[in-house]
Amino acid sequence: MRIEDEIKQPLFQDEYQKAYINLVYTAGWLELRQAAAFKPFGLTLPQYNLLRILRGQHPLPATVALLIDRMLDKTSNASRIVDRLEEKELVTRTVCPANRRAVDIRITEAGLDLLHRIEESGTARCEGVTRLSAEDACLLNTLLDKIRDED
Repeated sequence: MRIEDEIKQPLFQDEYQKAYINLVYTAGWLELRQAAAFKPFGLTLPQYNLLRILRGQHPLPATVALLIDRMLDKTSNASRIVDRLEEKELVTRTVCPANRRAVDIRITEAGLDLLHRIEESGTARCEGVTRLSAEDACLLNTLLDKIRDED
């Protein structure tokens, strides 16, 4: 559906404003669908993102600083997310032997299993993006990277 129809706004100042509003609206639209998809697994989108980062580090530990650096949502509170995942026994947190002020965070077998089940269910696939051809997805990636390019 066209952005004009979605937000009931037929006119925009220019194509740049329309593109910006369309991008923000679509990001929220995708986020709502992902949140609904992860709910049956007892996870939020930031928790899922954090588990994926830890799986990528596995079997090596991660620090909170590393997690913050790699998280998709930079406004998320990584320490609080780790707390929640530790309560669910999906991660462990131990004092780093080399630096007692640092904490090592690792994904557990239960966390790895949950990620496997999520991926097998197809939940992690974003239906909206898969409507694009591979060529369109490549173009979208190029355009999004161009938007963030600070040079």
